[in-house]
Amino acid sequence: MAASFKLRPAAPQESAALSALALRSKGHWGYGPEFMAKCVGPLTISPETIGSGLVMAAQCTLSEDLFGVCHVTVAGKHASLEKLFVDPGAMGLGVGRALFDWAAETARAAGCNSMVIESDPDAEAFYKRMGAVRVGEAPSEVIPGRMLPMLVLRIG
Repeated sequence: MAASFKLRPAAPQESAALSALALRSKGHWGYGPEFMAKCVGPLTISPETIGSGLVMAAQCTLSEDLFGVCHVTVAGKHASLEKLFVDPGAMGLGVGRALFDWAAETARAAGCNSMVIESDPDAEAFYKRMGAVRVGEAPSEVIPGRMLPMLVLRIG
């Protein structure tokens, strides 16, 4: 039987566990140790960020295991998908889709008409399946000169 999960607001005391989950998820794409070391800061999910109320966790219904995390920000009519990571062991269970749907609904409920996504190149196809459209590129905050796919989901 496949493990099931539930979405719930992240708790500030889960900062370290959620940050570690984000790093495991990023590492799934085969990046080397030097690159991953540079990702630690940008992938850290602080207690303050969690306190914003715009961080959702996916948790296994049978245990305390965390399966995923999503962080969205809202500014006026625009939202940004800041982070969406699924633990490699939980990939294929629908966690990413559920977290993405939560982010889009959060943006919609806040009156946003779009959500911007700066994607890892390996995750671009996932966001396109979710309805986002590539609109350009954005510079990586980890590797100077590296460009990342920028996508937009039209909401309303």
